[in-house]
Amino acid sequence: MSTVLAIETSCDETAAAIVRDRQILSNVVSSQIQVHQPYGGVVPEVASRHHVETVNWAIEQALQQAGLTWSEIDGIAATCAPGLVGALLVGLTAGKTLALLHQKPFLGIHHLEGHIYASYLSQPDLEPPFLCLLVSGGHTSLIHVKDCGVYETLGQTRDDAAGEAFDKVARLLNLGYPGGPVIDRLAQTGNPKAFALPEGKISLPEGGYHPYDASFSGLKTAVLRLTQALPADAIPVPDLAASFQAAVAQALTKRTIACAINHGLSTIAVGGGVAANSGLRQHLQTAAAEKGLRVLFPPLKFCTDNAAMIACAAAEHLNRGHESPLTLGVQSRMSLAAVMQLYQQSNQPPLADQNPAFS
Repeated sequence: MSTVLAIETSCDETAAAIVRDRQILSNVVSSQIQVHQPYGGVVPEVASRHHVETVNWAIEQALQQAGLTWSEIDGIAATCAPGLVGALLVGLTAGKTLALLHQKPFLGIHHLEGHIYASYLSQPDLEPPFLCLLVSGGHTSLIHVKDCGVYETLGQTRDDAAGEAFDKVARLLNLGYPGGPVIDRLAQTGNPKAFALPEGKISLPEGGYHPYDASFSGLKTAVLRLTQALPADAIPVPDLAASFQAAVAQALTKRTIACAINHGLSTIAVGGGVAANSGLRQHLQTAAAEKGLRVLFPPLKFCTDNAAMIACAAAEHLNRGHESPLTLGVQSRMSLAAVMQLYQQSNQPPLADQNPAFS
């Protein structure tokens, strides 16, 4: 049973947590949402600066909440890819420094693998194989989880991620940032059938459509055209929010259910910030129940970025004897299929000097 302290600074949350296998001993998250709201999105340089100011506090709080000393920590982990380079460097540098100082194994963790492991925190009995629908501000993918570190991406967005589409539509409707929660709230009072919006199909060269890939750029443009066509003082914002949310939820649900059935996977785990969306939860749970499939949504606090999910993934890797070299670098993009490249022998070239396939 490995006890791991993990640091997460891939975007605009400074987080630290301690997990023993799949049991959370502490979980500290400092959000920067209010800092970035005036800009309508995350400003990378501002995010990095706030991580520098907050990361030591988050680590200290995680140790205090868990009631542990450094001698009781088996390994130290930090998110190293993908994400904002400056933000990632803060957490990675802190993690490697602590590992060196306390002579602990260090593990660099892929951020998307962390989102997969968020489901393990609330469902400790979960075991591969299963299908993961990963939907966040930067990523939308259908991932066949075969084992720890063994993943196959079966479907993905060809343009905007689902969370990114929520933010852009919220900006069109002057709803502020972040867009997901406010659209979800407004959709509760709107008519999801008020506007017919496109599904975003991906054509195949040989004809027909890709069964699992999605596109949300056209959906965003359709909302833009509607706002331009309607009088500025008569835009039915709740109806538009409800129609947009329903279109996203239906597109994701259709592809996820088809993918699970076609690959013989009876369990679907959902991760990422959009996993908190009530429309997606309702659509996917209803459709899965009709097909006899099991759907797992993590608690809301584990949908958005946090270090507990990073620590959970790290504990699994550490249990299997995996360790990252202290020469490990950060990357803004990295394929989930390349996860095991993070656990090289220290005499191999640093990962930052390589050119892995982008997701």
